[in-house]
Amino acid sequence: MNETLDVRDAAAQEDRRQHCKKLQADFFSDRSLIIAANRGPVTFEFTEDRNLQSQRGSGGLVTALTGLAQQIDAKWIACAQTEADVAWAEGEVSLWDEDGTMQVQFLSPDPQAYDGYYNVISNPLLWFLQHSMWDVPRAPMINRATWQAWEKGYVAVNRLFADAIAAQVLQNPRPTLVMLQDYHLYLVARFLREKLRPKERPTILHFVHIPWPGPEYWRILPPEMRRALLDGLCAVDVMGFQTQEDSLGFIRTCNSHLPRAYVKYKRGRVWYRNHATHVRDFPISIDVQALKQLAASNKVAEYRAEIKDSLGDQQLVLRVDRIEPSKNIVRGFQAFEEMLEIYPEHREQVSFLALLVPSRLEVDEYQNYMDELMAAAGHINAQYGTSEWEPVRVLVGNNYPRAVAALQLYDVLLVNSIADGMNLVAKEGPIVNRKDGTLVLSERTGARQQLEHGAIVISPCDVYATAEALHQALVMPKQERREQSQMLRQSVEREDIADWLCRQLEAVSKLKL
Repeated sequence: MNETLDVRDAAAQEDRRQHCKKLQADFFSDRSLIIAANRGPVTFEFTEDRNLQSQRGSGGLVTALTGLAQQIDAKWIACAQTEADVAWAEGEVSLWDEDGTMQVQFLSPDPQAYDGYYNVISNPLLWFLQHSMWDVPRAPMINRATWQAWEKGYVAVNRLFADAIAAQVLQNPRPTLVMLQDYHLYLVARFLREKLRPKERPTILHFVHIPWPGPEYWRILPPEMRRALLDGLCAVDVMGFQTQEDSLGFIRTCNSHLPRAYVKYKRGRVWYRNHATHVRDFPISIDVQALKQLAASNKVAEYRAEIKDSLGDQQLVLRVDRIEPSKNIVRGFQAFEEMLEIYPEHREQVSFLALLVPSRLEVDEYQNYMDELMAAAGHINAQYGTSEWEPVRVLVGNNYPRAVAALQLYDVLLVNSIADGMNLVAKEGPIVNRKDGTLVLSERTGARQQLEHGAIVISPCDVYATAEALHQALVMPKQERREQSQMLRQSVEREDIADWLCRQLEAVSKLKL
């Protein structure tokens, strides 16, 4: 019976892939594409002899969007990240093994403007707000420097993007789809609509990769700033979010904080300034085939052997995260400690491996959090460790092959984020894991919407419940683990990164934009 279902599922997936390929070909047969994001699909560096060399960006987003752009008229506009990016400025780059190039344009804002746009407004102000991470009685402190960063940084850089996009739209001989990415570019759509006449305007799709809280939390921002952000987003044709909850949160926020906005919850629509913004959820996913290919590589096999050797016969609790407060790493360690206290039979039988990637350590909140999590791990090791057993092992560094190797070996994968737009680790783990490992998943992750049927779902602030979930996962019968693991794999394979992109094109096509 299971084999019959697997065959049917595989056939349905293939039908879906063919549908998406045809949709993409038909959609862009008479359209051009502009992608706009803070970072580009490629980064340039100078060699020792001052020649330019490029490195393609990693991750599913670059894979999906460059894959889309491979056979069509497309351009990616981003901010320069290096001195070499500034020197290169604009041109064609090859991002694929086979033939084909993509137009890439790097914008070069004034360094002080970029600092205000990125390091003051985007991160941490908006990022912390949308992850509900501010300690409101104490922070944020919106002062004169914040307002300067807003006017001379965030507003200025968003205008720079709008100017570059408008210039390209006018050059394109065909109608254009503009795909804006994330919280750095919330003002671009309004500036773009103001710069172009109605007949010149492109279709604009804006996807937000991080959570969208309810209207109450947006009161942290001053009314002028808050209205400008919502005004900008309501110039978009299709707003995309990770989950239905995020989509509803956006509509509610417009209803509460945007004067003269008229909302239709059932239709997922905001009508504002004589324009309809359609609000949808498009849960982002991973490049399943690329991940499987990497998982089969010799490099991953070497790391897998190292980890297996260090574990011996012990079970493995694993987490793979960036070092940032929203990931809730400290409570994860505390839950593991609680489990060791309640269930002493796990002592010297289970190890917790944390693979952590440094993130924004120039921001005080991030550096302080790294200090806290290292102290929490050290406390557990001092309390329970022996000469032959280190309960918690923390490895800091950006080593994706090592992370994939660890994902192949976990008995329990802990994802207990306080807030997450999606959390792709929760999707990567089930695809490569070789032990039918169990996923312990926070209810505050976007991944919950798709994966809760095959995971143990916990409240991220409940350390005791997380400890119980870890224990339950470690002692779960093999057959139950296998069934849950299979459900997770099928779900992720069915709704991969290509399907995420396809759903957006389907929405634009259905709305006849």
